[in-house]
Order: sequence, then C-alpha cells, then structure tokens
Amino acid sequence: MSDADYRTERDSMGELRVPADALYGAQTQRAVENFPISGLRLPRQMIRALGEIKRAAAMVNHELGLLDETRAHAIRNAAEAVATGLHDGHFPVDVFQTGSGTSSNMNCNEVIAHLACQAGVEVHPNDHVNMGQSSNDVFPSAIHIAAAAALHDRLLPALLHLEETILLRAGELKNVVKTGRTHLMDAMPLTFGQELSGWASQIHHARERIETSLPRLQALPIGGTAVGTGVNTHPAFGDRVADRLSKRFGIPFRRMENCFEGLSSQDAALEMSGQLRTLAASVMKIANDLRWMNSGPLAGLAEITLPALQPGSSIMPGKINPVIPEAVTMVCAQVFGNDTTITVAGQSGNFQLNVMLPVIAYNLLQSIELLANALELLADKAIRGFEINEERIQASLERNPILVTALNPVIGYERGAEIAKKAYAEGRPIVEVALEMTDLPEERVRELLDPMALARAATGD
Repeated sequence: MSDADYRTERDSMGELRVPADALYGAQTQRAVENFPISGLRLPRQMIRALGEIKRAAAMVNHELGLLDETRAHAIRNAAEAVATGLHDGHFPVDVFQTGSGTSSNMNCNEVIAHLACQAGVEVHPNDHVNMGQSSNDVFPSAIHIAAAAALHDRLLPALLHLEETILLRAGELKNVVKTGRTHLMDAMPLTFGQELSGWASQIHHARERIETSLPRLQALPIGGTAVGTGVNTHPAFGDRVADRLSKRFGIPFRRMENCFEGLSSQDAALEMSGQLRTLAASVMKIANDLRWMNSGPLAGLAEITLPALQPGSSIMPGKINPVIPEAVTMVCAQVFGNDTTITVAGQSGNFQLNVMLPVIAYNLLQSIELLANALELLADKAIRGFEINEERIQASLERNPILVTALNPVIGYERGAEIAKKAYAEGRPIVEVALEMTDLPEERVRELLDPMALARAATGD
C-alpha cells in the first residue's frame, strides 16, 4: 500500500501510521500490531455495550457540569452509531489482547472521538469520551451488560420456547405407554408424557437458575475507575450511568455496592457460566435421549422417528441421521469448554484487577448465543415434529419381563425372577409366562401387569 493509504496519528508513545480510512487511532493500531493472534474479534454485544456506556457517560458528565453540551451531544450521537453496529468494521482488535480490555476500550474511545471530529466537534478519546472512566471499570461493566442483555433477549425466550414445546408434546403423548429404561436396560413402563415432563422440568429449573443469578450480573462496577476507589470521577457518576443504562436496555442495572469486587473478580460472570454449563448438561441428556429413541430404524430402539432433514451418508443411500440432536450435543460440548476457560480466567484477578476479561467476555457471550440458537432448533426441528412408532413400542412393551415387578407383592420377588428369566429365555410375553407359572386368574394377572396402570400408579393419574 502507498503512503496515501495511511495517515499519521499520535498518542502518548509517539507517532504511528494508521490506515487512512480507519475511524480508530494510534492506540488501536498498536493493539492490532501487538496481538495478531486469533483473528477473533470482540463480539457485537460487547461493542454495543461499550457504545451504550460511552453514551450514558457523556450525558451524565454533562448533567454533572463536567462536559460541555456540544461535546456531550457529539459523543452521544457517535456512541449511538457505535452501539447500533454501524461501525463494527472499525473494531479490529483481537480478543486475545491486554487482559483488562484496555485496547478495546480505547478502540471504542477513538472511534467515537473520530466520528465526533468528523461532525465538526473537537473531542479527545481520553479526556472527553473516557471522562470519569477507566478500562478497569468500563470493560467489566460491558461484560455484565452484554451478557445480561443477551440472556434477556435471546436465551431466556429460547428456554421458555423449548419448555412450552416439550410440554405441548407431553400433553399430546400422555396416553402413549412405553418401556422405561435404567442403565440402558428394560425397566418399568411410563408414558411418553411422563418422560417428556422430566425434560420440561429440567428446562424450567435451568431458566429459574439463570433468573436467580441475573441480579448479580446486573450489578455494574462503573464508577470504580482505576482500582475501585473512583478516583477522577464524580461520586454520583456510577449510580447515574447505571440508571441511564437500565432505562436504555429495560433491564434493572444498578451500580455495584463494592467496586473493588467488580474490578478484581468476575464472580458473577463465572456464576452465570456455571448455570449455562448446567443447562448444557441438561440439554445434552435430552438430545441423547432423542438419539437413542430414534436409533434404528431396524436394529435400534426405533421408538420415534425424528424429522428427516437431509441425507445422512455420502455412500449409504436412504440413511437419515439425527442431525439436530447431534449439532446440539456439540454446542453443549463447546459450552463445557467455554466454562472451563471462564473458570481459569475468573480466578485470574491479581490484586485489584482481573486480567483475562476479554476471553471471559468472548466465551460467555458465545455460550449464550450458541445455546439460544441450539434450543430453538431442538424445539422446532426435533421435538415438535418427531413421530411415535406405536407398533414397535407396543411390541417391546408386551415382551418386557420387568413388568413382573408388579407381581412381587402377590407372588414374591424370587418367583417373579423365575418368571422373568423364563420370559427372557423364551422371548415370550410376560403375561403368558405368568399365567403358566402362577395360579392367579387371567383377569387378575392382566390387571396387575397392565402397562398403563403401572405407569400411572405413582402419579395417581
């Protein structure tokens, strides 16, 4: 590239060449050159959160008489443009950067200052855009804002949608009895409705856990500045910025009671990551249940047939695979890995500052986004449309010797075991063998071994 493709910018360390059309300045360029590591960029949600913080800060500083009206409105307008995503291409800093997120905070400051200057207002990235702030309180606040917004806007609605979809199918299938399984082996019967109600309860409790953890994520350390003391900022700054952000997002953000915690640790983010890990474990169980139930169609369980979405093999014609549950289990594996990264990063608070903030932001937001997308797909492309293979289910149920458990109170465990073994060995229905090996009337045997009655016995349905 020719010299015409660059301009010269200056910061406290001296002059530096910057691409001529870049909205950022020297500090961002230094970060671009210092961290050519992954090619991963700060998530959109984080850029939005940074822009909203800068917008709120400018207006609060004006209210407090610290920033003139012209500059405040210029910063506000530029920050809104950043928050809405108009300039994401000018945020080139790698996720793997300085652990405080200073490079990304300054990237945001420089873009906003440059936009304000383009509008004819002289604005300095540090003196004006970053007024009353430090990367050390801005970046942790942005993590909390971005994650809370993503949870409210994406994951919690997706969880509710999945729960409602499961409950809908549970209602539709409440009278379909199937063989239960423990240790992957035949067990006592239950209905599909009962089985799916367990899934729905898992998802319901996952939603409750996330909602329980949200208040701590909605506390912002804004106003703590460099080390948590609030040096160089107005005492009312943090509360007022949090109040503006709360109204802007429709989320009850508040200033954290102890900013020393908010800068030195990322416990709230780590707690939320743990909730996402638990959710991922629940979802993996559900997805794997679907895969087992769909297995076959001839040599597996073949209890259900998942919607056929695409050819399953490049060599075996006619093969259809459970692609949605498989994709969902991979998402869950990624969330487990992200949680491990966040756990390591969460304990990396050295004295007054956590120094792995960008990777926490990236992994936490990725987990939220992946889960939200995966849950919607699981609901709409797997659970909503699977079909029941009633003949296969009934055949397996009739041949299930474990039904003899219901005779234990009448004939005893040992006699019941003998009946079960004979039924297994001869591949015969348990009712038929029980009639041969007991003196019970046929009507009584059929009554005791009725799968639907057994499934409903515990619930009283």
